[in-house]
Amino acid sequence: MLDIFIIGGGPIGLACGLSAQKAGLSYLIVEKGCLVNSLYNYPSTMTFFSTSEKLEIGGIPFVTISNKPNRAEALEYYRRVAFSNHLTVNLFEEVISIEKTGDFYTIKTSKAGYSAKNVIVSTGFYDIAVKLNIPGEDLPKVKHYYKDPHYYALQKVVVVGSSNSAIDVALETYRKGADVTLVIRGSEISPRVKYWVRPDIINRIKEGCIKACFNSNLVAIREHEVNIETPEGLITLPNDFVMAMTGYKPNFEFLKKMGIVLSEDTKFIPQYNQDTMETNLKGIYLAGVVCGGMDTHLWFIENSRIHADMIVDDIVGKLK
Repeated sequence: MLDIFIIGGGPIGLACGLSAQKAGLSYLIVEKGCLVNSLYNYPSTMTFFSTSEKLEIGGIPFVTISNKPNRAEALEYYRRVAFSNHLTVNLFEEVISIEKTGDFYTIKTSKAGYSAKNVIVSTGFYDIAVKLNIPGEDLPKVKHYYKDPHYYALQKVVVVGSSNSAIDVALETYRKGADVTLVIRGSEISPRVKYWVRPDIINRIKEGCIKACFNSNLVAIREHEVNIETPEGLITLPNDFVMAMTGYKPNFEFLKKMGIVLSEDTKFIPQYNQDTMETNLKGIYLAGVVCGGMDTHLWFIENSRIHADMIVDDIVGKLK
């Protein structure tokens, strides 16, 4: 019988493991992919918005030469945290179901079964892409995830979106020789774009290196072309790849299947106590970006790492 079963081996899941370990509680972290799976799937060229100090967990220093760490440095840091602290982590093991059994929870995974007094859900939001729901979105040339710009050299690329992911894709593929068109629903580049990147994309659009369709929507995708609805009417462009950087969302079905109540608006924010992070289900807690529902800009590593101590403090308090 575990004191805590932690779902998700990302930075916040690891932070929960560190807190549980420090408190002398038995725990297990289960991750359906590799260690810090979401970070692993980030673009290979990604640089974090935050400084390394704000990405630290468990009070363990994250030392980097540059002010803002990149993906490779983050992977190295979190891996070393897990190894040096001998965290108990099972990788490539997916949680199938969680059921209440008396005073504890029975958890079934793709590999085994477990019992735990408490469960922490720290599953993030990067696994499920927000779809455009337009004809042709299922074509192989449509990508919701982006790894490296070289692949798109000499190709006609449409990038959908105006936030950091879309702007990074547009700039990086353009600099590797792609013919890039941005399709943006609003009238400007998102104000959330990293402050050192925003002037770059604005200037590239002004000089015509990157084309941008503002107040526009991608409405159809075909093998060799796309349709874009613009203020001037429908236009058709030749196209090789569509990069739909339209965001991601938590696994709401998994949360609902457990019995966690979600808000009835379009944000689907899970119900939890802001002081303890406990949900409407006794003994089941939320940690990290999953707490924000569809508002995935609400929680980040730097402001949700405190969830670990909040949760463990509440669990320890109940044991007294």
